[in-house]
Amino acid sequence: MSSAVALSLVVVIVIVAIDLWVYADARARADQGAPVVLRVGSFAVDTPTAWLLACLLMWVIFFPLYLSSRN
Repeated sequence: MSSAVALSLVVVIVIVAIDLWVYADARARADQGAPVVLRVGSFAVDTPTAWLLACLLMWVIFFPLYLSSRN
């Protein structure tokens, strides 16, 4: 395995681990009655599953938005 492939694999594993943390944190906050919600016009990310999918699809955009939305 080349070092470029190994580095890419490590980056993917780190991003997936962060996405799983986002899901767990969003779920814990929702269970406590304080869900993490992002609304832009009629677009809303307001469930743990929606946060997970958004982070999986566009991590660079939604992970910072999650951190800023969680107060």
